[in-house]
Amino acid sequence: MKYLVAIITICLSFSCKNTEEKKNEVPVTETIETVKDSLIYPEESHFKSLRQVTFGGDNAEAYWSFDDTQLVFQSNYKDWGVECDQMFLMNVNDTFKDSKPPMISTGKGRTTCAYFLPDNKHFVYASTHLVDENCPEVPLRENGKYVWPVYDSFDIFVADLEGNITAQLTHEKGYDAEATVSPKGDKIVFTSTRSGDLELYTMNIDGSDVKQITNELGYDGGAFFSPDGTKLIFRSSRPKTEAEIKEYKDLLAQGLVQPTEMELYICNADGSDLRQLTNLGNANWSPFFHPSGEKILFSSNFEAERGFPFNLYMIDVDGKNLKRITHGETFDAFPVFSNDGKYLVFSSNRNNGGTRDTNLFIAEWQD
Repeated sequence: MKYLVAIITICLSFSCKNTEEKKNEVPVTETIETVKDSLIYPEESHFKSLRQVTFGGDNAEAYWSFDDTQLVFQSNYKDWGVECDQMFLMNVNDTFKDSKPPMISTGKGRTTCAYFLPDNKHFVYASTHLVDENCPEVPLRENGKYVWPVYDSFDIFVADLEGNITAQLTHEKGYDAEATVSPKGDKIVFTSTRSGDLELYTMNIDGSDVKQITNELGYDGGAFFSPDGTKLIFRSSRPKTEAEIKEYKDLLAQGLVQPTEMELYICNADGSDLRQLTNLGNANWSPFFHPSGEKILFSSNFEAERGFPFNLYMIDVDGKNLKRITHGETFDAFPVFSNDGKYLVFSSNRNNGGTRDTNLFIAEWQD
């Protein structure tokens, strides 16, 4: 969902923002050790404390185990011996300033979007390794515009915490990735091109009973279930004009999409009652439900004049009460609440010594 290198490049070199009028102005078994210091900017009142977890490379998409004792995340940190994104495992109190977490993907191909299964002993993730054990190229521009690659070699797998693949959940031709699991533990939502477009699908956690959830032209992806499993929040780039539609289709035929104009959509878990949640312009993405189920936390650069910064925002599920959560000058994204709602893990460029490194941070959350 993902392609973090591309997003960071977009942050640094984004084209000027859309100036059209915007409608929206606006149980843990151990305690996580946190430190309150200069990592928290003065305006970030929802962070009671904040701890940096990684210290190099691009680290993102950290997701909690169902018992909140571990997280799985992706990293391309070369000091950990990888050339492109692979999956790593951490305990909640781990910090990797002078150590390396265990890698739990194969180390082959490129991986994305890992997510724990309810047993806390297995996880799902997407990988390209069946087609090519080497890292695929990551195109960042097409005709001068920023793009994400949508590799048709991605399939979704189940693995144990030692990295052994125990099942392959998708076998269709084309892109299958961006899998996340319902807090109820019964369903997986993912993005696929099996229909010819990038649509959302759900399936049982064993890969059975696949159902298409969205069916409108555009990139529907990065979906997450609400805490009670009844709703989905996701991002979409929905082309409207004839020129936009042609450009979208032409890029998709090359396995590419543009991530520069995306809004958030919300629907029931079966795809019904679909509605657009934001209309802010620029890129609104990486949404995640607040533990109450009544708010959405997401990343956006809608206030940026030159494409950055990306900050975290919160909005009610009815599209009201938009509020800025982080106040960085570069990049904050991929916010994910622990299942008990006490902690928030996210990725940030803060405290990176002026480099482009994107690291993981765990905040103690306060409403």
